[in-house]
Amino acid sequence: MSSIAIDYAKPGAEPRKGIFGHLYFWVLLAIVGGAALGHFFPGVGESMKPLGDAFIKLVKMIIAPVIFLTLVTGIAGMTELRSVGRVAGKAFAYFLFFSTLALVVGLIVANTVQPGAGMNIDPATLDTGAVNTYVEKARHSSIVDFLMAMIPTTLVSALAGESLLQVLLVSILFGIALSMVGEPAAPVRDLFERVGLVVFKLVGILMWAAPVGAFGAMAFTIGKYGIESLANLAGLVATFYLTSAIFVLVVLGGVARLSGFSILKLLRYLKAELLLVLGTSSSESALPSLMDKMERAGCQKSVVGLVVPTGYSFNLDGTNIYMTLAALFIAQACNVDLSLGDQIALLAIAMISSKGAAGVTGAGFITLAATLSIVPSVPVAGMALILGVDRFMSECRSLTNFIGNAVATIVVARWDNALDRDALNRALNGRPDDAPARIAAEADTD
Repeated sequence: MSSIAIDYAKPGAEPRKGIFGHLYFWVLLAIVGGAALGHFFPGVGESMKPLGDAFIKLVKMIIAPVIFLTLVTGIAGMTELRSVGRVAGKAFAYFLFFSTLALVVGLIVANTVQPGAGMNIDPATLDTGAVNTYVEKARHSSIVDFLMAMIPTTLVSALAGESLLQVLLVSILFGIALSMVGEPAAPVRDLFERVGLVVFKLVGILMWAAPVGAFGAMAFTIGKYGIESLANLAGLVATFYLTSAIFVLVVLGGVARLSGFSILKLLRYLKAELLLVLGTSSSESALPSLMDKMERAGCQKSVVGLVVPTGYSFNLDGTNIYMTLAALFIAQACNVDLSLGDQIALLAIAMISSKGAAGVTGAGFITLAATLSIVPSVPVAGMALILGVDRFMSECRSLTNFIGNAVATIVVARWDNALDRDALNRALNGRPDDAPARIAAEADTD
């Protein structure tokens, strides 16, 4: 009997060639360059939009195979199928608690800082043309519609569509079936493991196009909206960024500390992905790389496959902070006095509507529209006030959502005894394995 070990350098493992060999350096340089181009040459900056769009499309192209292969092989490798339900239950308990906490934090900060007070805006004078698009989308974002949308037309169509939850549903069912078949399905499981090698190598290749995407997206944002547009609503934007920073460092930092790791070390470990999210304003752009890095940090593959893609739809801490903060900002700006009962009702509705719009493009603004449409006290027309700076706040939303899902993955893995502490410490202290084994297969030879 001979042992065959298939090793490879993980995508995202950065070559040791000094600062110029690190992906995060080039992404940061691209962000600065894109911002400068958009500021000094707005027209040229706007024309760079296709670069950012093309990169995000490239990443989305690979998301479904990454989730499918990671989750199927992870579940198929589980010794007990009931552990799938156990992990999912713990993940949803975590998501529900911290998503609600994020809504409460936004509510408390808005009441304390009152960023909209004194603006004295008459809702009747606002141009609601652009807002109506989001309101219309919100009407089609009910819980029932959301649940029905989780079911794909065919088994294969889920992998060709854009719904992460459809991919998640198919992956879980296929993984469970593969596990139940047992030994006869071993060749299929081994095949998926090896296909995973190719797919993750492809992820690594695509990630080196990240600087181009970040450059194009940042140049477009600054070129179209202009840094000066922040001046009018600087109070709201600054309050949102500060609140999100406090939530990450204090709330998530406290959770990380209780779980035995440092939030600052985690942020350093994910610096390339965080810069990519900042540059593209899309947390999805770093989803494949996040899944890979969580595995490298010692989280069991099945936990990563369940928690990360599910968290992208249900664990939206940044979006939830934004919802209550923005809703109260609009109320304050329009001189609408909300009682404690009104604010509790707003919180309850936001908890429900945030799940209904999960996974929808532009979910933050759509969910806000859905919430305000149900709360008669706050004028939906007031959303026009923040439409101009929403793009700048979307970057912070995406960053907070991304960090929240990284923390959730490690915490759930620890709860389920599916965390390799040594691997986590090596990763967070900058000593990851250069070429960890993804597959170790044994073959009999005659």
